[in-house]
Amino acid sequence: MKRIELIITGFLLMGATACKKDFIEQTPVDAYTVNNFYKTEAQFQSAIVAAYAPLRDVLVNDYFTSEMHSDNTIYQPYADQGTAYSQRRNIADFTNTSTNAYANATWQHSYTGISRCNTIIESLPFLETISSDSVRKSIDGQAKFLRALNYYKLVQLYGAVPLFLKVITKADDAFIPRTAVDTVYQQIIADAKDAIDELALPKFAPPGTATKGAATMLLADVYSQQKRWSEVEALLNTLPAMGYSLYANYGDAFLPANNTGKESIFAIQFFGGTATGTTPNATTLHFIPRSKNTGLLTGIDKLDNTGSGGWNTPSSDLIAAYEPNDARLDSSIGIIEGTYDGSYYMTYSAVKSIVNYKPAAGKIGIPYIKKYLHSPLPASTGSSDDFPIYRYSEALLLLAEALNEQGKSADALVPLNKVRTRAGITTTTTTDQAQLRNIIWHERRVELAFENHRWEDLLRSGKTNALAVINAFGVKIRQEVSYLPTDSHVVNEHNLLFPIPQGDLDLNKLLEPNP
Repeated sequence: MKRIELIITGFLLMGATACKKDFIEQTPVDAYTVNNFYKTEAQFQSAIVAAYAPLRDVLVNDYFTSEMHSDNTIYQPYADQGTAYSQRRNIADFTNTSTNAYANATWQHSYTGISRCNTIIESLPFLETISSDSVRKSIDGQAKFLRALNYYKLVQLYGAVPLFLKVITKADDAFIPRTAVDTVYQQIIADAKDAIDELALPKFAPPGTATKGAATMLLADVYSQQKRWSEVEALLNTLPAMGYSLYANYGDAFLPANNTGKESIFAIQFFGGTATGTTPNATTLHFIPRSKNTGLLTGIDKLDNTGSGGWNTPSSDLIAAYEPNDARLDSSIGIIEGTYDGSYYMTYSAVKSIVNYKPAAGKIGIPYIKKYLHSPLPASTGSSDDFPIYRYSEALLLLAEALNEQGKSADALVPLNKVRTRAGITTTTTTDQAQLRNIIWHERRVELAFENHRWEDLLRSGKTNALAVINAFGVKIRQEVSYLPTDSHVVNEHNLLFPIPQGDLDLNKLLEPNP
């Protein structure tokens, strides 16, 4: 969907009604509706582009519900204690409620994407003009992949959720109860399987739409939740033949020039610049300290991010998790040095490496996410950096996990050590299953840092472990950072699921809230 202007975000019913004899014409002949729009290949191609668009909206909130809702990142202090700031902070502190607009946005945008996919899937049999059957399969496969991906996000964060698979044509159809988690997973699996059958092999070139590889990785990821390890192994072993491999240098995987390269299985697409239809990645400005002049990092003099920055700051706990000489530390995290004023706006003075960093006299060094910041930015509103959903290195780590869980620990060392060798650190030799399990989980944390996997990984590691990790991190970070509230990162089992949005509970009396 890169370089494609989203031209089907909605249709305006235009034109006045006209009298014809004694009847009022209900639908103007020049207006598009669901009944008369979905006819041509071009119309369906426009519709599938629109189905990708909500992924960008999800991303703007996703780091709050993943990285910041974990032990990987924290937020910077801010004098503005308005609702927008407080609600975002509450997600990171684990004090968010059912009325939190920023947590609820993930729900809303995911269902927007699902609704668009349902319309495409249901309308596809009425397609009248098409260039080939492969195009029809591609449209259906992409829609089912996106629907599965959105439901996978929802079921992990909220548990049981309403399962909509048809276009809503009357109000009563919109009000349904939550569907059991196992049933939601069955639908995700069915959609992912259809997508694998229908989608083409990756071409590693724009526009970066869903492929057979993306659907394969999604299904393997879903199966890992269900501990169907032999099926995870079989799926992931098909990826090398599709052309996926690692770049020699870790940082190369995140270069805008490699957005759809050999390591990218699926990513949210962005296109920086000022031309019509460009959609820069604004999160690059969110992930650096608030400043009236971010030029040292962005390459744009006097670019002000005081209203958007200061989020997703790498935690000291994550920084300490990197092993000595791990190249991923310097590729993922940088230090911006400077001073703060009374409004917690930072005056940047120098960009430093995080490796062996010592602050200069009278200065403070703040870590920032470096992966998605390639100066100079192509636009004052953001970068051209795609945001990864799945990379090949994650496939290797998931394969290592699948092999180890089946007792094939010696075999698991091969994919694990491909990732470690690329990072410049020593290979792992232990074949003790329990030890290797912990090593693989640790490797996921540092390899996939800031890619919005950490909270879901903690959930998959088990309730007891997730609660223990967050509570221990809370004790540590509250001592380290004075501006956190005393109840920050104090969690129990009810915190493992996000609240069902209050607006939906109020509208739909069939919905039951989470504990």
